Amino acid sequence: MRFGKTLQQSVYPPWKDKYIDYEKLKSMLREDKPDDEDEPWTEEDEKRFCDEIFNTQLEKVAQFQEEKIKELRNRTDEVAEKLKHLNGSAEEAQHDGDDAKEGGVEEASSSKTEEVDKQKLKEIEAELDSITNEVKELQKYSNLNYTGFLKIAKKHDRKRGDRYRIRPMMQVSLSNRPFNSEQAYSPLLNKLSYMYFAIRRFEAPDAGDVLPVDPDSQPETHNGEKYTAHKFWVHPDNLLEVKTYILRRLPVLVYSEQSAKEVDGQQDPTITSLYFDNSKFQLYSAKVERDAEASSLRLRWYGQLSTQPEIFLEQKILHEDGTSEERKFAIKEKYVKAFLDGEYKMEKSVQKMERKGQKAEDVQEFKETADAIQKFIRDNKLEPLVRANYVRTAFQNPGDDRVRISIDTDIAFIREDALDRDRPCRDPKEWHRADIDNSNMTYPFKNINQSEVSRFPYAVLEIKLKEDVNHKRGRPVWIQDLMGSHLVHPCPRFSKFVQGVASLFEDYVNRLPFWLSDLNTDIRKDPQRAFQEEEERRARRAENEQVVGSFLGTKLSSYKPSRSSPVAKSYLAERMASDNAIASPKSGVTSSHNHQPQVTTPGAGDEQGEFSSSQPQQPGQEREINYGTLSSVFPGFSLSKYSKAKRAREAGISSLPPGVTEPKEWIKNSGPLQIEPKVWLANERTFLKWQHICVLLGGLAISLYTAAASSSKGGKHGNVLAQAMGIVFLSVAAFSGGWSWWVLRKRREMIVGRSGKDFDFLFGPMVVAVALAVALVVNFAIAYRQAFEKGHGSHGGHGNHSNVVEMEMGS
Repeated sequence: MRFGKTLQQSVYPPWKDKYIDYEKLKSMLREDKPDDEDEPWTEEDEKRFCDEIFNTQLEKVAQFQEEKIKELRNRTDEVAEKLKHLNGSAEEAQHDGDDAKEGGVEEASSSKTEEVDKQKLKEIEAELDSITNEVKELQKYSNLNYTGFLKIAKKHDRKRGDRYRIRPMMQVSLSNRPFNSEQAYSPLLNKLSYMYFAIRRFEAPDAGDVLPVDPDSQPETHNGEKYTAHKFWVHPDNLLEVKTYILRRLPVLVYSEQSAKEVDGQQDPTITSLYFDNSKFQLYSAKVERDAEASSLRLRWYGQLSTQPEIFLEQKILHEDGTSEERKFAIKEKYVKAFLDGEYKMEKSVQKMERKGQKAEDVQEFKETADAIQKFIRDNKLEPLVRANYVRTAFQNPGDDRVRISIDTDIAFIREDALDRDRPCRDPKEWHRADIDNSNMTYPFKNINQSEVSRFPYAVLEIKLKEDVNHKRGRPVWIQDLMGSHLVHPCPRFSKFVQGVASLFEDYVNRLPFWLSDLNTDIRKDPQRAFQEEEERRARRAENEQVVGSFLGTKLSSYKPSRSSPVAKSYLAERMASDNAIASPKSGVTSSHNHQPQVTTPGAGDEQGEFSSSQPQQPGQEREINYGTLSSVFPGFSLSKYSKAKRAREAGISSLPPGVTEPKEWIKNSGPLQIEPKVWLANERTFLKWQHICVLLGGLAISLYTAAASSSKGGKHGNVLAQAMGIVFLSVAAFSGGWSWWVLRKRREMIVGRSGKDFDFLFGPMVVAVALAVALVVNFAIAYRQAFEKGHGSHGGHGNHSNVVEMEMGS
């Protein structure tokens, strides 16, 4: 079906004037007319067309989407306020009812109050249904228009591309206006899910306290176990860092000896997935439009097909509630073609299971799965359409499947279809491409037609958490830190099947996935920006939980913004601070036990992980000293974080958030004193080093002074100089001994007092170094002058005596 007809059939009537005018753009492009030399495409025609598509149509769609999403957010906020008022009125009615019972008055209006509450709940739920339906329609609207702009840009380049090409510019414009992005809708959907949860809890209080699943995740079921899957893209520049980060906590999982046997000797197995669809791309369309009970089918095997690996036929079904289910069974290569054609019904596998004495329930389940998949293939006329080839690295603790992580790299999508009967990519009589599998072709597949290959530029990271781990708020801290870091780019509903079809069969489909716009942008992020976005996302989620908690009268959120986070001064922190101020009898007075500001680690959950990304910093805990710089001698010139914070405290400048006061005693100082022996002995070892210097200098000074005083044959000038130098060295030695004793006592006091100040005392070393340098320079200058006088006829005795003195001083 042509896209113009698809657009007409999919238009939402209330918004019919807000869609892209596809027919007008086609008429301006002269799509239905052949190229005519009498009517050439001029620069004025190009200018008129570009002005229409970029300045009129694209702006119209982007502006409508922005206004509509803002309107839906306002309506959602209004419903949230109604929920709060409804909770307040219910509490008042309960209080009045209790008072009436205590006074002996019959309460005849309780049932009436309950009816009013139920009526209001129905009205609120109807409003939520209306908002949800409009959100779904807006998502379809965005996707249709996004596809339309790319389609018309491709038509332009195909017809007028010899002189003008606008598709690259259109891709950039669409990425700058992310109206077809999942991030534009997930916060709103998250808030709606929380309000639905609140209404269900009000109607059925005993339904449990499991919070709604984050729309950025995908619930899945594997072997009867429920998981929550989170998908991300990883840029090649960040791939090594992500792998090493995971390896510190989870080992690499080796699937089996068969999966590890690769031609190139790699340990990570190469996986091939062969996806099925029909000529109308019904499975693709259902998956992109997120229809209920949308399914996908694939054949999957590890390594090269020539090694006769075990082949799995898998069907994934997406249910209406958002969860997915997987059905699969193993099949031998020689039976694949017969099974797909409906000529073989896995009889031999069933007989083998019965001979092994397996349970009748397992045999029956296997037969039902095989029959259901075969019927699904026959009813939808499915055939192999696209191949996905990639290298997978898996991480998992042996025997512990609570956390499962996989990274897929070297992803390539290859056409496997036979849609063009004249030039099929795959032999219609075969179920796979023999030219690839018989030659053991590997990535990057340079030996086939490059128009049949699409290489994905990023790695795909998938984190699967068992449902009990995720829903009990016990997600490991390191997982949460990784998911919110700058190393990964979230892509919640990414599908290799959808990506392969969209990249290789764009002319055959009329819907494109929302993540295509992200492929035209750089997904690498600044760490600080990524941290801010993650904190803001958590703050929005915490606010949604507060809305539900205020309605149910419980506290569902334990979120506390990090002190370094931008949301620490946002609306959420201000609201929390104001609530605390109202609850306390006197604002500005903190409890006696609250000596420590409440500072949380970014990404911290209820369960403490191996380590967190950052910890609260105490004064003096972290410092930066650059020896050999001006700041090491004059701390006032230091630009380190510690020095800045110290100067700010001394100046009385406080950067604490509202409601937090400066502690009088740090938590680190409140416990019993524990000093590590190496710290205490390091102080005494430094003192002994200084005493060694003091003894050396003192011995040299006494030797020099004694030699000069006992010499009677030399000149007076030489004796006086030697004695003076001896006195200088003796003074330096005395200063070294006294300084080292003072430093020893001072550092002992700092250690016992658990001071956070620097232990560097630079005055003493500077004095000793300068004094020795000046003494040596003066000695050298006088010796040089005496040697110069000797060369001009001075007395030999005097010169010899001077040399003796110089030698003694030089020693």
